[in-house]
Amino acid sequence: MGIRNSGDRFGALAMVFHWTTVVLIVCAWSLGQGMDILPKGAARDAGVLVHISLGLAVLLVVVARFAWRMADPQPDPIPSRFGRLSEILATLVHYALYALLVATPIAGLTYWFAKGNALPVLGLIDIPSPLGSDPAFAKTVIGVHATLANAIVILAGFHAAAALVHHYILRDNTLTRMLPHQNSVAGKPGAPIKRPA
Repeated sequence: MGIRNSGDRFGALAMVFHWTTVVLIVCAWSLGQGMDILPKGAARDAGVLVHISLGLAVLLVVVARFAWRMADPQPDPIPSRFGRLSEILATLVHYALYALLVATPIAGLTYWFAKGNALPVLGLIDIPSPLGSDPAFAKTVIGVHATLANAIVILAGFHAAAALVHHYILRDNTLTRMLPHQNSVAGKPGAPIKRPA
């Protein structure tokens, strides 16, 4: 498996970007959902710092991933029994996910700045708020941030479900070509997956 994408599968770097994004989103969303459970004080402050750091990491990984996607052509689409419409829908879902993965951390940062807080970057430096304190605006933006975060999880869930449908029902290589080891017929992008009898 090479670093770059081939005609029928994703390369190592695309896989790293994809699965790193998955892990970051699961961790950031889970921590965001459970933040109020953490006791106030040092534990919650640490949770907030980790959540912010995860959000910044998501933003950086997505920007790098999108730049790499522009430089490294995607594998050829796998022909589907649903035709061109399914390809268009898959493309729209991918770009919607990219948009949400950028918008959600930006909304989170806007909320943090609107509270008048400095932004802690990995616990090393603090970037002062360029917005000043605006509690009403902060309350609105945190609602937007939460809605966007939930939208990522829902859309990513549909994305994962579609991959599983391709794997177990349509029996093509859509899922396996994003995994390090491909159990399919070499050189045939839409070939059925070889399964043990």
